[in-house]
Amino acid sequence: MSDLLTLTRADIAHSIYRRTRLPRAHCQAMVDAILQHIADALAAGENVKITNFGTFILRDKGERLGRNPNNGTEVSIAPRRVVTFRASNALRDAVF
Repeated sequence: MSDLLTLTRADIAHSIYRRTRLPRAHCQAMVDAILQHIADALAAGENVKITNFGTFILRDKGERLGRNPNNGTEVSIAPRRVVTFRASNALRDAVF
């Protein structure tokens, strides 16, 4: 898996720049604004659905018991909220 490429914020901004020829700073600001808006919505407890891409879903995980792999002792894992991603059918069809 380590030989796979990683898409970064800068890559997305550069792609927007190539397609629109808007100033690079504006493209970077657009990417940052979109990602911040998604993060803010998730922090406020909202799910985020992007049509033909997928849905970021908040899930609450309850408290559970885990084991310390070093010595096998039981450890209580605190409840927490996690973000999961469910790809849309259009994205799945494009990828697979």
